[in-house]
Amino acid sequence: MTHTHAPQRRDFLKLSARLAALGLTGLGLGATRTFFERDVHASTVSDYKALVCIYLFGGNDSNNMIVPVDTARYTAYQSTRGGLILSGARLLSPIADAAERPYAMHSSMATLNPLFTGGDLAVVLNMGPLNRPLTRDQYLQGESTPQNLFSHSDQTLQAQAGVSTLNGQGWGGRLLDCFQVSDTLAAVSVSSPALFLDGGNVRGNVVPPGANLQLSGMSGARRDAVAAMLRLNGGNPQRDAANRAFADGLQLGDTLSSSERLPALATVFPNTSLGTQVREVSRLIRLRSERGPGRQVFFCSLGGWDTHAAQDGTHTNLLQQLSQAMAAFHSATIEIGLADKVTTFTQSEFNRTMQTNGSGTDHAWGGHQLVVGGGVKGGIYGELPTFALGGPDDANTRGVWIPRISTSQFGATLGRWFGASTSELQWAFPNLTQFPNFDVGFMG
Repeated sequence: MTHTHAPQRRDFLKLSARLAALGLTGLGLGATRTFFERDVHASTVSDYKALVCIYLFGGNDSNNMIVPVDTARYTAYQSTRGGLILSGARLLSPIADAAERPYAMHSSMATLNPLFTGGDLAVVLNMGPLNRPLTRDQYLQGESTPQNLFSHSDQTLQAQAGVSTLNGQGWGGRLLDCFQVSDTLAAVSVSSPALFLDGGNVRGNVVPPGANLQLSGMSGARRDAVAAMLRLNGGNPQRDAANRAFADGLQLGDTLSSSERLPALATVFPNTSLGTQVREVSRLIRLRSERGPGRQVFFCSLGGWDTHAAQDGTHTNLLQQLSQAMAAFHSATIEIGLADKVTTFTQSEFNRTMQTNGSGTDHAWGGHQLVVGGGVKGGIYGELPTFALGGPDDANTRGVWIPRISTSQFGATLGRWFGASTSELQWAFPNLTQFPNFDVGFMG
C-alpha cells in the first residue's frame, strides 16, 4: 500500500497542536503580533524584496531530482539506486557545475533547464539540519546531532525554524524581524499556517488563493462603527490583542479587494494546486511592491512526497508540478519587472534513502534544493555525498546522507541578499557561528 504524506486536515490539526504547544498562538488571518525584546534593524529599507518558500511536504527524493552523469559518479549512482535508476530519456540535457562536472535533472523538470542555462537557477546540494559540521564517526558516536531525525513533524518544524532547538519562531519571520515591518502583507501563507513565517514581531497571515476576505455588508456607517469599537482600549490585554487582530484583518481585506484594478498578466500559470498558489503570490507581490520599499516572505506548499511505495510515477508527476509552477512564477516576476527582487526556493523535511525498499524509499536526511530568481547566481553549489552505502557520508547503511551544508547556511545566504547584516544573520540563525562559511554563494 502506498504511504503518502500531505498536509491534509488530520496532519494540519496535528501540526497546529504542536505549534500551539510551542507557544505559537493567533495563527492565521490577522494573527496577533507579539513584540520581541529589541528591534535588530536600525532603519527602514530603501528597496523592495521578497522571499518565496515552496515547501515539499513528505520528503522529496532529491537523489533523483538531479543526478551526476560523469562516468565515475554515475556508475556509483547506478550501484546504489536499485530499481529507481534514471537513464537515457529520463534525464534532461546535461548541466555543469563550476568545475565542469556534468549533472542532469529529472526529465519531468524540462521547464527549469532553460532557467539554469540562463543563470537564474541554482541547485544547492546535500543541505539539511545541522548543529555544526558533522562526520559519520561523530554521528555514530552521538555528537551534537539534531533532535528527532527522520520524523516528519519534527523535521518540518526544524526546517522552518532554521535550527533544531525550537523557540516558536521561523527563519522567514526572524528575517522580517530584522526590518521595521508592520504590513499585513509582510508574511503570508497561501496554503496552511507555517512556523516559517512567525518571528518575534511578525506573525503570518493565511490568504487562500483568490480570496478578498471582505466582510459581507460591512461598509459605510457600519464599518466606521466597527473601526471605532476596535480602537477602544478596554484595559484587557487579550481583548485588545483580539481587536488589533480584527483590525488587521479588515485592513488586509481592503488591500486584497484593491487587486481587482490590476491588469491581467500574460503569464499562464499551470492549473494545479501549486500553480494556483504561486499565481496568488504574484498578486500579493504586485499589491505590496507598488507601495514602494519593503519586505515580504511567502509560504507555499505541495504535499505527497512521502513515497514509501510506487515512487516512480508519483515522483515524476510531483516534480513536473513543481517545475512548471516555479518556471511560470519566475516568468511572472519578469513580466511585472521584479525578477531580481523576488527569490523562490524549495525546502523539504528530508531527502529519502538512496537504497530503495522495493518500489519506494524511506526517510533520510541531507537533500538538494532549488533556488530561482533574477538575483540568483545560477549554478550548482556544494558537493554530492559519496554514493556508497555505509560510506563516509552515510549515517547508516542505506544512503542516509549527512548534510554538508546546514539549513542555517542556506537561510543566511538568502538572508544576506534580503538585506540582513552579519550580526542580524547571527541573531536570526543562532548556530550560524558553528560553520566556517555563512554564505554558500548562490545569491548575487
